[in-house]
Amino acid sequence: MTAHRLLPLGVWLLGAAVVNAGPLVSNGQSDYCLVTADQPAAADATAARELQAHLQAVTGASLPIRPASQAPPTKRIVVGDSPLARRLAPEVDPAALRHDGIVLRTVGDDLLLLGRAPRGTLYAVYTFLEDVVGCRWWTATESYTPRRPTLELPALNINYAPALRTRETFYRDAQEGVFSARNKLNGHFHRVAPDYGGHYSILGWCHTFYQLLPPEQYFAAHPEWYSELNGKRVAEGGQLCLANAAMRAELVKQALAWIAKNPSAGMISISQNDWHGRCQCAECRAAEAAEGSPSGPLVRFVNAVADEIGKQYPDFLIETLAYQYTRTPPKLVRPRDNVVIRLCTIECSYAQPLVGGAQNETFRRDIEGWSAIAPKLYIWDYVTNFANFLLPHPNYGVLDDNIRTFVANKAVGLFEQGDAYSTTGDFVRLRAWVLSKLMWDPLLDQEALTAEFLRGYYGAAAPHLQAYLTLLTRRVETAGTYLRCYMNDTAAWLDLPTANEATRLLDAASTAVAGDATLTQRVRRERLPLDLAWLDRGAAFRRRAAGQPSGGPADLAAAYAEYKRLQGEYQNGFYGEGRPLGPWLEALGQRFAPSGPPPELCRDLPAEDWIDAQEGLLTLHGLGNWVSLVDDPAASNGKAAAMPATHNQWAVQWPLGADLDDGRPWHIYVLARIEGPATDGEALQVGLYDGPGGKGLVSRTVPTTAVRGEQYRLLDLGATKLTAGCYVWVAPLANPQQVSRVLVDRMFLIRER
Repeated sequence: MTAHRLLPLGVWLLGAAVVNAGPLVSNGQSDYCLVTADQPAAADATAARELQAHLQAVTGASLPIRPASQAPPTKRIVVGDSPLARRLAPEVDPAALRHDGIVLRTVGDDLLLLGRAPRGTLYAVYTFLEDVVGCRWWTATESYTPRRPTLELPALNINYAPALRTRETFYRDAQEGVFSARNKLNGHFHRVAPDYGGHYSILGWCHTFYQLLPPEQYFAAHPEWYSELNGKRVAEGGQLCLANAAMRAELVKQALAWIAKNPSAGMISISQNDWHGRCQCAECRAAEAAEGSPSGPLVRFVNAVADEIGKQYPDFLIETLAYQYTRTPPKLVRPRDNVVIRLCTIECSYAQPLVGGAQNETFRRDIEGWSAIAPKLYIWDYVTNFANFLLPHPNYGVLDDNIRTFVANKAVGLFEQGDAYSTTGDFVRLRAWVLSKLMWDPLLDQEALTAEFLRGYYGAAAPHLQAYLTLLTRRVETAGTYLRCYMNDTAAWLDLPTANEATRLLDAASTAVAGDATLTQRVRRERLPLDLAWLDRGAAFRRRAAGQPSGGPADLAAAYAEYKRLQGEYQNGFYGEGRPLGPWLEALGQRFAPSGPPPELCRDLPAEDWIDAQEGLLTLHGLGNWVSLVDDPAASNGKAAAMPATHNQWAVQWPLGADLDDGRPWHIYVLARIEGPATDGEALQVGLYDGPGGKGLVSRTVPTTAVRGEQYRLLDLGATKLTAGCYVWVAPLANPQQVSRVLVDRMFLIRER
């Protein structure tokens, strides 16, 4: 890659960069020096060192760093605020700039790089290195440094401050502190040291009701502080009673204690727990009815807390969530000036813009409603698939549009929650880099940014990878998929022709870089999400192929072994949020282990008339907790999914994809048994649920007498026309006095003739 192809990153520099002020370095030699204040702030000193090191790497010239009192009369790069900087640009007051604001200005032969403390000067230097010099920091360990022994200094007059005060991409690599600083990321989870400008933090981060007032400490003495649900005060699964003044006083006391320990944080979260269970007492219900939304009592409560905190910490911000049941704004109450509403997009479709997409009409109303009444919004956006980080998640087409929407609606902070747990998610490095650029300047062109990263990071594979991303994005759009941030598989949008074409494009990408070991490894890693889609859907694709060629692996068992090896090679440890990779990989591998003999009812049927699902095809929720894979000689293949009867979660599920949505009924069967005491009663529940429709289609409670014993028993759910997104489920009944565990051998379908 040549340097001139990189320069257009900072679009606001283009007009200013037409005229050159003169050569900064000529043939590896320079008359310039770097000038700082006599006692520079820590981040300003870092800025000078970073500029010195990068200019030497690019040009070969080592520019000395001098204090302002020893500066020469001309040819100076003035880094940070100082008396010299004030003389060169007396109208520039760094403290008067907006948060993280920067100034890049040429004055005669001098260059001025400064910004608002603590990060602005550092960001001015990084802007100069990116937009003028051509440096790029792709990841925490991979970068591009051009070689330019002669470097012209363009005439610059730039004064810029980002609209988003807090910018955060939640990706594993992007949280490293130096990478974060270089790409102007400054959020809660970015590990930026003070000498690189530090970062914002939110005390408690989120879901703090029980952090501030733990039920184990307060509930026994003050049950009235907690939710009333169905006429009873509860702690488990509840919230706080927002109408209780004594509770509020104690919460304020605890919040002030948190702030006293870290007064420089600047923000504290006073926010609901991560579940429903809001209080149903008469006073809370009356406030909710008056406000037309559960957010009303919440904002009233947070306002009162903010009033008290503001008396001691007038500049401190108090954050609360507009999340799930509180997402809709209230009719009457208005957030205080020191209150920040953190609006969450968790229910949305990421195949369409959050504003302008028909699937997201309710969110449009909510963000516009909050923007009209809240002095500050902070957005919590979701840019990954939390059900499985490792699958393709084609939300690429809406990232820039959504960020511009957030800024247009008064957002001052943005948390783009991606995949911070794994190393092999769907183009996580590309996403982290592109999002960082768009958060700094939402007017940048996402397509141009993506093309630049692909060229810089994948070399000759870039056009094929771009075509791959475009293919998947267009397929989701044309399929009309409601692309949630929880998708168990790709059945809603990935059809066989698209999978075949995606495979061809990734084959071409691999061929294009075959002579470069580094690029080959990078391209191979990005293929893993499509590999998983083939492992997950390969059998279904073949069933529906009807003579169409299949571009997937001929030997799925061998493909699984390679997939497992590569996950280890790339040191990935998770497939979902807090979900370890190992047990999930083991369960996936069961799909390609030798199958047991066909069920008795299927032995004489044509292969196309029945479908079997053993452990590898089942979704096991809460693996290692709610459900485990166990050896069981009684099972058809020696393995079973075992659920302890201490819970009632639908922990064993069989997602029935779009490949079964052919308008003809299928008869559904489950083979299960229980272990435990020989008492009569209820053993388990089994059913069929319509996910997109949000309704149960079949639900049956099975008595212990029907499934007790060492042999698996056949459970018949009847015949049903299946639709995409349906799933069969099995659950215990939280009755360990009668059942020790529920075991599932297999599920199968027989086509009705």
